[in-house]
Amino acid sequence: MTTKCDVVVVGAGLGGLAAARQLAIFGADVRVIEAADAVGGRVRTDRIDHFTLDRGFQLYNPAYPEAARVLDHQALDLQPLVRGVDIVRTGRRGRSVLHLADPRSPRNWHPSTLAPSAGTIKGKAAFAAYALKAARLHGSQFDQRPDEPAQVALARAGIDATMIDEVIKPFLTGVFLEPHLMTSRRFMDVVLASFVKGTPSLPSAGMQAIPEQLHAALPHGVVQLSTPAVSIGTDHVETRDGRFEARVVIVATDAPTAAELLPETDIATRGNSVTTWYHAVRADDLAEPLARGRSILTVDAQRRGPVINSVPLSYAVPTYSPAGMVLVSSSTLQVENEVDVRSHLAYLYGVDTTPWELLTHYTIPYALPSMRPPLHVSTPAPSGSVILAGDHTATASIQGAMVSGRRAANHALDRLGIRRPDGRRVLA
Repeated sequence: MTTKCDVVVVGAGLGGLAAARQLAIFGADVRVIEAADAVGGRVRTDRIDHFTLDRGFQLYNPAYPEAARVLDHQALDLQPLVRGVDIVRTGRRGRSVLHLADPRSPRNWHPSTLAPSAGTIKGKAAFAAYALKAARLHGSQFDQRPDEPAQVALARAGIDATMIDEVIKPFLTGVFLEPHLMTSRRFMDVVLASFVKGTPSLPSAGMQAIPEQLHAALPHGVVQLSTPAVSIGTDHVETRDGRFEARVVIVATDAPTAAELLPETDIATRGNSVTTWYHAVRADDLAEPLARGRSILTVDAQRRGPVINSVPLSYAVPTYSPAGMVLVSSSTLQVENEVDVRSHLAYLYGVDTTPWELLTHYTIPYALPSMRPPLHVSTPAPSGSVILAGDHTATASIQGAMVSGRRAANHALDRLGIRRPDGRRVLA
């Protein structure tokens, strides 16, 4: 069977859905084919024993400009986590927890923020100044700052080694999924700007509510699930069930899949992996709530175990767990022995984790594309005869994926000769 259309999009992740949305708005006849049984790509959610489990620890920041332009935040029912991080370390007096929070949130502020073990006052002030400066940048201004590894940029900004090694690095490891801060400072600047402007949140129904909302905005029948692409040409896509002929083809898969489908195209496939663990904890088994009853990231300043971060999600999002239960999400960079993960969690939270029930864990080999320097965050990715979309063509974020989709769609509209009034360039 052959289907003819203006544009065929391969992949129904955020980039592909965003592209299809833009194309449909301007009247293009578009089809989206997806290998999986649901939309979302890497943004998927499962429901197990009345728990809501996102595949991998993911958060949505309502300050993302492209996502905020497209998505209905009220319908997503976003639930904010705490702006801050708990830093666990062991010193001469034993285990201690430093509660670092956004100074603009007085209720979350804690005197331990001033502790020298979290860095010097001068270093904290330098980091605050760095983040605020990043928040004032927009568009191409991010690319005007010299690019270098994030750790080098932080040291150059006057932030002391203790704060970098025991506060910033443990925190950003969970964001970049690499432990050495070799990520581009330009991408770090984008991330810090989003943290300054918005509070990381979760939709009450899980992260998959985001791609599902994009899907619902498309005309009926545009997306065809369980239809993997077998081969791609400049004007067609072959699947096991038939052929799609189109004037333009957009490939909006992850980078490794795109490289397989387009072997003659130079596509960077380096990425970072993560394994996310979900434990269920009976509230009655806890002498006191975890993390003082807050959904705040907890990290290990000295990396005494495999967990790079952990957060009791259901304090912020009660819909993620049944009544009387606490859902704890924890991440490791590699696949680990669950006994080691559980032991490290006992240290991080200062509780006995023996009664905790492991619900499941997700290992995602390509969770994020690598964002090593040099990186350009505001320049559209070049496109050849087949147009690429996806976060690997922009920045490793929901914002980057959605921007890449709109950019790809705009390239397609140009090729179709469809004029559009919106010519804004948007930061990835």
